[in-house]
Amino acid sequence: MKTFDAQTKLGYIWANEEARKVLLKHVPELEKSPYLSFMKMRTLPQLAVANEAWTWPPELLTTLLSELAPIQETAEQDEEPIPSSDYEPESVGMGSAYAKAPEWAEKWGIFEIVLQGPDYGNPYVDVRVDCSFTHGEHKVQVSGFYDGNGLYRIRLMPEHEGEWHYKTSSNARSLEGITGKFTCVKPGLHNHGPVRVHNTFHFAYEDGTAYIPVGTTCYAWTHQSKELEDQTLETLSKSPFNKLRMCVFPKSYQFNENEPTDYPFEGSVEHGWDDTRFNPNYFRHLENRIAQLGELGIEADLILFHAYDRWGFSEMKKSADNRYLRYLVARLSAYRHVWWSLANEYDLMWAKEEADWERFAAIVTEDDPYRHLLSIHNCFAFYDYKRDWITHCSVQRIDVYRTAENTTEWRSEWNKPIVIDECAYEGNIDMGWGNISGPEMVRRFWEGAIRGGYVGHGETYLDPEDILWWSKGGKLRGDSPERIAFLRKVLESGPVGGLEPLKSEWDAPSAGMKDQYYLFYYGINQPKYRNFSMKPGIAYQVEVIDTWNMSIQKQPGLYEGTFRIELPGRSYMAIRMIKAQ
Repeated sequence: MKTFDAQTKLGYIWANEEARKVLLKHVPELEKSPYLSFMKMRTLPQLAVANEAWTWPPELLTTLLSELAPIQETAEQDEEPIPSSDYEPESVGMGSAYAKAPEWAEKWGIFEIVLQGPDYGNPYVDVRVDCSFTHGEHKVQVSGFYDGNGLYRIRLMPEHEGEWHYKTSSNARSLEGITGKFTCVKPGLHNHGPVRVHNTFHFAYEDGTAYIPVGTTCYAWTHQSKELEDQTLETLSKSPFNKLRMCVFPKSYQFNENEPTDYPFEGSVEHGWDDTRFNPNYFRHLENRIAQLGELGIEADLILFHAYDRWGFSEMKKSADNRYLRYLVARLSAYRHVWWSLANEYDLMWAKEEADWERFAAIVTEDDPYRHLLSIHNCFAFYDYKRDWITHCSVQRIDVYRTAENTTEWRSEWNKPIVIDECAYEGNIDMGWGNISGPEMVRRFWEGAIRGGYVGHGETYLDPEDILWWSKGGKLRGDSPERIAFLRKVLESGPVGGLEPLKSEWDAPSAGMKDQYYLFYYGINQPKYRNFSMKPGIAYQVEVIDTWNMSIQKQPGLYEGTFRIELPGRSYMAIRMIKAQ
């Protein structure tokens, strides 16, 4: 039993019905605050001075603490249900469940076994079903999952061509010992496998094909109407984006006040949720939309937890968190284009501590046999990106103005790919993170690229129906996507291994491959010319690139040694030099 005091996080006070009544009696505006989800990280003394324009009178804080003091916080019991070894009686034959599986699957595709099994009790926690797959000496162990109506599914992403054999194991007799085989054939034309870290700071598909992440954010797009979700996919199909950040759980925040079309657990908003019973329709819908992203060649960067919540999904017990993660990984890890992001703004989640994030990372890495990319995203404080389980750094800028300019420093500090998933959003809302201009968004993309990293897009233009791309999707309205597409073409025509920062002049960064390829970027500066002193004996073809007007002007002749390149005296210009053959 604990009491509420000056060190207690607001989240614990809010979670206690009696304590919450005391709080709302004195600070009623909290109930409707769009910022409540991340205010819960604060203590009452911190909340009292959070607004510099208006602070609580001292007597208010004293009164609150004195009225809360007699209330005691009761710790909830939290035990993980353990599947019973005698779930089915001995009269049920071993391996007697009906099983259906295809005869073949393509490499890095999805091979799925469907089992018709028992549905009594609560199969989500009462039944465990796993499967061992073998390909010669190669073995893969995967977990199956219950999909409602007596259906169990086991999914594998085969990584080797040829014949595979499998055998199930389960505490349910009917699901135990089912065997079979299938053939893994070569991958299809556009199937390059999952994305991996390549050359320390960059990415490539499993087959070696270069992958340059050009991402955008649509947090809650899968929680909208069918028409709006379809429109989002249509927009994406014509966009330059090949990575999409999206939440598994619904989102509650400014411009996100609508209820989702469905929920992840059985239950209701009014009566609460049974976190031991998943809602299969919710997850089928999610995986269907993920599959459609894959058809468009877009990586699904799945955010597993976030703080923007009014349903309690960010504040579940440890056992519920663990069960949710294992269920999700069992369902989705066979999709080759999935990335895992443990959290969006992990440091806003009052109910989670560092030990929780480390536990989540262990669950994901242990249950995902395919080693999908895995990271965690910050708000105010960076996570320790040196941790072994983190494959790349999913960064939100922590300075209002300086963003992609930090990329080189971060590369040096963490020695991993730098993906600035949130550099701010192009838009016109009241918040500084959501009202930068199109030119500034494009500038941040170029700054990040030249410094050896990858910047992500988002859009937050006000809409009469609150359909902002950053959360709900729909249509893109900004000026930056077309220019980002232009940058993507420039990057894809550059060095195959990715741009590496080169020794730059004091006022302009450069990147490329020494003596072979140079890309100089001048950002907001507007020089009329630049002088260069390159290594003698190497001739270059020079191009002047207008990154905003999307033009490339090839300069006549070749250039060697010391020379001058004329420029138009406009901002957002770049110069590209390629060694003449």
